[in-house]
Amino acid sequence: MTDTVSRRSALRLVGGAVAVAAAATGGLTPPSAYAQGRPRVEGLLAELTLDEKISLLRGATDPTPLGQAGYVAGVKRLGIPPLRLADGPAGVRVTAHATALPAPVLLASAFDPELARRYGRVIGHEGRALGQDVLLSPMVNLIRTPYAGRNFETFSEDPLLASDLVAAEIEGIQGEGLVATVKHYALNNQEKDRNTIDVRADEQTMHEVELRGFEAAVGAGTGAVMGAYNKVNGTYSCENKTLLTDILRERWGFEGLVMTDWFAAHSTQKALTAGLDLEMPDGTHFGAALKRAVRDGSVSERYVDRAVRRILSVMDRFGLLDGSAPPRPERDTRAGAAVALEVAKAGATLLRNKRGTLPLTSGSIAVIGQPGSLPFVSGGGSAHVVPDRADSPLDALRARGGDVTYALGEDIFGKAVPASALSPGFDSEGLRVEAGRTWTYDGTLTVDEADEWTFVIHYSGAPTIRPKVVLDGAELFPLVPGWGEYFMGGYVTTAADGMSVRRKTLTLTKGAHKLEITAQGGDTGQEFRLRRITSATRAGVVAEAVRAARAARQVVLFAYEDATEGQDRTTIDLPGHQAALIEAVTAVNLRTTVVLNTSSATSMPWLERTGAVLQMYYPGQEGAAATAAVLFGECDPGGRLTQTFPVDDDHHPVAGDPRRYPGVDGTEVYSEGIHAGYRWYDAEDERPLFPFGHGLSYTFFDYGEVSAHWHRHGLDVRFTVRNAGRRAGIAVPQVYVGPSPELELDQAAQVLGGYRRLSLKAGERRRVTVRVAARTLSSWDPDRHDWMLGTGRRSVWVGASAGDLRLRTSVEVAR
Repeated sequence: MTDTVSRRSALRLVGGAVAVAAAATGGLTPPSAYAQGRPRVEGLLAELTLDEKISLLRGATDPTPLGQAGYVAGVKRLGIPPLRLADGPAGVRVTAHATALPAPVLLASAFDPELARRYGRVIGHEGRALGQDVLLSPMVNLIRTPYAGRNFETFSEDPLLASDLVAAEIEGIQGEGLVATVKHYALNNQEKDRNTIDVRADEQTMHEVELRGFEAAVGAGTGAVMGAYNKVNGTYSCENKTLLTDILRERWGFEGLVMTDWFAAHSTQKALTAGLDLEMPDGTHFGAALKRAVRDGSVSERYVDRAVRRILSVMDRFGLLDGSAPPRPERDTRAGAAVALEVAKAGATLLRNKRGTLPLTSGSIAVIGQPGSLPFVSGGGSAHVVPDRADSPLDALRARGGDVTYALGEDIFGKAVPASALSPGFDSEGLRVEAGRTWTYDGTLTVDEADEWTFVIHYSGAPTIRPKVVLDGAELFPLVPGWGEYFMGGYVTTAADGMSVRRKTLTLTKGAHKLEITAQGGDTGQEFRLRRITSATRAGVVAEAVRAARAARQVVLFAYEDATEGQDRTTIDLPGHQAALIEAVTAVNLRTTVVLNTSSATSMPWLERTGAVLQMYYPGQEGAAATAAVLFGECDPGGRLTQTFPVDDDHHPVAGDPRRYPGVDGTEVYSEGIHAGYRWYDAEDERPLFPFGHGLSYTFFDYGEVSAHWHRHGLDVRFTVRNAGRRAGIAVPQVYVGPSPELELDQAAQVLGGYRRLSLKAGERRRVTVRVAARTLSSWDPDRHDWMLGTGRRSVWVGASAGDLRLRTSVEVAR
């Protein structure tokens, strides 16, 4: 390979050769194309029986589970070991403790691929230490809609930034010997109707926007790809030949294995021949059904061999077949915690800072909000990690000394139901049912006046024995079918003492209501408590918060939003009554900093009343220490937004058009085309609340002396950044490029071409060069089915965000 041919280009050339060879063999790639230099794989394949082959293509039950998501049985007779597969977007999710890293969206906010590589190394190291072989991460689906429930698990709305970070993280994960799995391939940008929605996107949109991160993952050598639940242009992702073979393998040269998301297979013959290799977590389609298909001739055994070869080749590459994989290490909890802290500090994004509100000064501090005392570590679903420990921000702030008070502000776990409201009365706070016993209650709840009641049940047992509470004949907390119980959220569904929590909000009329409760002790006994939240209890906790705010010099108010896999948000407003709380507190103390533990973009009708707003997302186990360090100015807030924050629910790329989101009659159309994220705001001349790339420092930076030079490897943009303030700080200059005048294709007004994270001392001046790759300057031509370089004079901007462009030049781009 010459120096002028990149690895990715080489993979495309190999892919072309494979495609030609495949055409000559009826669509099957010759074994040598995927197993060159792996005679061990071919030897094993020759010895495997059909049953043994099929056992490698499906999930199974782990006889000695470690709490991981999946298991593939090996073939002991031939020395093929089993595979354990664990979730892990922000740490390894098993029953054992693991480092709870900040959410990937917080990592991305640092705009630092090298930090992403180190983040990946922590997960890779711990995954192997915890007995795992395959990590079901990272996720690189773009943030297309602010409502998507898993926005916190991914990186950005921008394909370049997402590509850089996913490639670096994969290199870190796999550098520790753990197989990485990029997901969810493809166009899986929402949770609503994710199992059935048919996503329609044109070829240019797919290649320029949605698939770019997956291509980068392949270029980084990812061992596995996970197919998505949804359909793409009419065909389920896990049986979509265009995705799994034409693009993934023949164009990009992918040589690893393709697995389903959990229960995402829909067929046997169609999926296997399209390019699927592994069905998880069981063998509904790749078990007995596959054996029958081979026996009756509807599926050639050559396709089974192809899939087995791919799986064994990945195992061989990672030293799992010959025992050459290094010994499993011990967890390094200190190293993991250090990276978690560094990431949380680096990604902390200061959105607003007026009247010198931050850094905090000497004087009393009122901490307000549930996440202030109960730390918000991670999101729900497959991203949830059991950390070694997680301090609260309140403790971290108090550890620095001074007068620090606390008020709840927003009650999410409820207050005891007064015994006086129950007839016959009982203590609803401390009920225990012994193992094998059943406790029942049949009485009345008397309400003094009509009001909205939120009933809150806390319980220690499994969901299947959750106490049954029936009010006026209606069950309040029925078991949610399917995976619904698993995808109920993370933060708001677990009380401080570890009890599970569920809620039901009703409007109750004045008077008596029939209340029936049945609670079972199960095998080990169960404790439970029944609480309520009413307008009166809410008013009480808000009044307490206002008193605390009025008495303090400065306020740190923690607001939250609890996102999870399996469900989308319904609004970008803060949940509950938090907006009213913020308005009440800021009315009595202008030096109020709002810290947001939220998953994605949030509307802020209260913004102008605050002194500062700090976006911390889900900051992991070291979030308290990082938050305190930023608030006190011990480090500069180094993060920048990786997604545009809209003003409200009516002004963003999918607002007002149900065909774009969530879809109509089972079909969703990406009619915005290539104008994703900030590109849409430019195209529509829509002003966001905060632009892509926005983030403030505790110092100030000057930009100057810009120039641009085109050469065969891309575009070099040079400029100077100077720290014009009195303290050290972090700058993240961003380079944007304008459209080509010579391409008759849809183009954005500006796209991110590159960026650089800089740490500058007070007064320090640095000359910076940012390389804009030729790919970024190219557009996908659907007629040629290939990339076309955008030649001609291109505008180039340098700035602090997509909405703060401070320098401009232009350059001639030629072939």
